Amino acid sequence: MKSKSLLLIDAYSQIFRSFYAIRLLTNSRGEPVNAAFVFTKLLLQLEKNHASEYGAMLFDCGKVAFRLELNPEYKANRPPMPDALKSQIPLIRRIAEAFGWELIQCEGYEADDLIGGFAVKYQDMPVKIVSSDKDLSQLINSHVSMLIPGGTSVGGFEHRGVDEVLKKFGVAPEDMVDYLALLGDASDNIPGIPGVGPKSAVEIIKTFGSADKWLNDPACIDPEHKLGKKLLPHLDVVRRNRELIRLRTDLPETVDKDLPPVKKDPDWQLIAEICQDNQFKSILKELPSSPSVETSVESAEDFGELFAFASESLKHEKKSAKVEKNEPEEIQGELF
Repeated sequence: MKSKSLLLIDAYSQIFRSFYAIRLLTNSRGEPVNAAFVFTKLLLQLEKNHASEYGAMLFDCGKVAFRLELNPEYKANRPPMPDALKSQIPLIRRIAEAFGWELIQCEGYEADDLIGGFAVKYQDMPVKIVSSDKDLSQLINSHVSMLIPGGTSVGGFEHRGVDEVLKKFGVAPEDMVDYLALLGDASDNIPGIPGVGPKSAVEIIKTFGSADKWLNDPACIDPEHKLGKKLLPHLDVVRRNRELIRLRTDLPETVDKDLPPVKKDPDWQLIAEICQDNQFKSILKELPSSPSVETSVESAEDFGELFAFASESLKHEKKSAKVEKNEPEEIQGELF
């Protein structure tokens, strides 16, 4: 039975994870289909375990001007999208539409900003965000949560709500912008405060309170405190980072705001044809026309293991490239 929640997919976050989950998978024509295969499994698992009447898939649309004005090097460290993935984007979009998803992208908005806009707009209904991007944790509250692919629960998704944010990061969702501003984000090329790691960032917030307080009144910071000595010379960095990391929550005029986006029923016949054309034999067995339509514990675990493998692959590649990262959650490159 479908839920009444609004399901929002951070598209490129999951497309990149899908690409790194399996390598060197091609169809009979020699075309790479690894990302398309894993992404299809993702959408199938969502359909089986988190089907909803409402939902949309949100795409980035280039780099956002106001963030580049704040930091011209924003995301400049990301490598180009691999050709083997770029060639799969049209197929992935076709698969997403076949599953009934509305695809939304708007100039001047990153996918995270669109997700933020929908989450704030529809506060009268449960919102579930499908992503592994820790920046989106700032949106979590009593009606907004995250579904993170690669979890160990049946269905392959880890739930992240208010309690899970506090347990994982040591701060509440409303403090995540301050936390990330102190820490920085190597994946987005946002430098943090020198010498401040996750534990120090949590301690600064617990000791001195919200950044709103001490950015407006630096006298609140004890200059003799070991953390105060680290923080005081870099208040401008924190101020800039907060503006970079804080998500927009205004939806663009081009988006229909009267009703939440409707998630259509999947076109199973079209999905089967796409899977047949690309030799996704294991997925064909899971489609409703197949006797094995029900999700099994084994298939859910296999799905989780795909994304666990993706995280390990990313760690290895970035370690080899000497790219530092605070938390290996997001797998992305340059989109355009």
